[in-house]
Amino acid sequence: MAIVRVSGPKVREALERMAGSVPEPRRAVLRAVTHPSTGEVLDQALVLFFAGPASFTGEDVVELHLHGGRAVVAAVIGALGALDGLRLAEPGEFTRRAFDAGQLDLAEAEGLADLVQAETEMQRRQALSQAGGVLSRVYEGWRARLIRARAMIEAELDFADEDDVPAGVSDRAFAEMGAVAGEIRAELAPGGAGERLREGAEIVLLGAPNSGKSTLLNAIAGRDVAIVTDEPGTTRDLLEVRLDLGGYPATMVDTAGIRETESRVEREGVRRARARASGADIVVLLADGLDAASALPAPDGAELLRVRTKADLIDSSAERDSVRTRFDHTLSALTGAGVPEFLADLSARVASRLGSGEPQMITRNRHRVALEACAAALDAAQASRGAGPEIVAEELRRASDALGRVTGRVDVEDVLGAIFGEFCIGK
Repeated sequence: MAIVRVSGPKVREALERMAGSVPEPRRAVLRAVTHPSTGEVLDQALVLFFAGPASFTGEDVVELHLHGGRAVVAAVIGALGALDGLRLAEPGEFTRRAFDAGQLDLAEAEGLADLVQAETEMQRRQALSQAGGVLSRVYEGWRARLIRARAMIEAELDFADEDDVPAGVSDRAFAEMGAVAGEIRAELAPGGAGERLREGAEIVLLGAPNSGKSTLLNAIAGRDVAIVTDEPGTTRDLLEVRLDLGGYPATMVDTAGIRETESRVEREGVRRARARASGADIVVLLADGLDAASALPAPDGAELLRVRTKADLIDSSAERDSVRTRFDHTLSALTGAGVPEFLADLSARVASRLGSGEPQMITRNRHRVALEACAAALDAAQASRGAGPEIVAEELRRASDALGRVTGRVDVEDVLGAIFGEFCIGK
């Protein structure tokens, strides 16, 4: 099946010319969809009409549920384009129109974009929560509390001589400021779990040539991503595979074998491997023997997981005892022994780095920047308590405006194009 959606003031006219008439809103009807000029039947389709403003975009909207052949879809889109006043939607335009009509705010639109692109269960949960307004309600709740605090400060400033303004109203305002600031700092504290969940963890496989990196990558991916040979130095560049580890997204990176070499190309591969490992979340150090393990330098900063590969070649109990004390895991990518245990441990480590799975209040860097600006303005308001209520009120305005930028209430024109451009055509 394929769904063609049309939104705007020409919807009723398009329906009358291509489907005979406008059906009852929100009731699916079977219609012959015809070309408006020739009358040729293009398809038998289910037609749904949504009258504005009770639609996704706030305008009249029609959905044509067509058979999914490319020729059918192309013919219907071509026929629609032949009508005056109709054109193909830009990327994200339906969601942009919904935002402009007040059907959803900017944070909800971002959640919808993330939901369209979600690859794993945890990404889906976070995106669905944000698209459903959970984040917006928290941000707007903070903003409303700060606006009330500002009103208290300004009331004391403007009507200090009036009996209707109780004494000590500014004390309540400063208490509210402190409470909101504390809640915001609690959300800033986890260190970007929401943003990291959107991008996923990065896992770098590091080891000497022929230590089993590419074989392990192929085994985990379930396909031949990397070339595997007995010749050292086969992998020269970085190879990436997207993974779903227990519902969390991750990118596993195969790298060139770490060794001294005269080959300029291989040296560049080794440099890239070290650079990628230095910025990874987790580095898996692979070695096919005790000597190889001790010779491999561990990068600073990343969480390390030491793995003894080619377990099928271990043939002595003494070596097995040494392996258990020197490595976190022993596995054979060739036979599959130890791989499930390794993946379970890896999944748990990724989960601990990307959060508990509960929806986060900060899912993008711009949210973090806005919250940091709000917290800084609240600090300035508290510090200005003895300088006069005018300065406090201005700092409160800055704080509430920073929160308003997250949901799109204040000064967001510069970010709209970037956000809605993430959608594909027709979303």
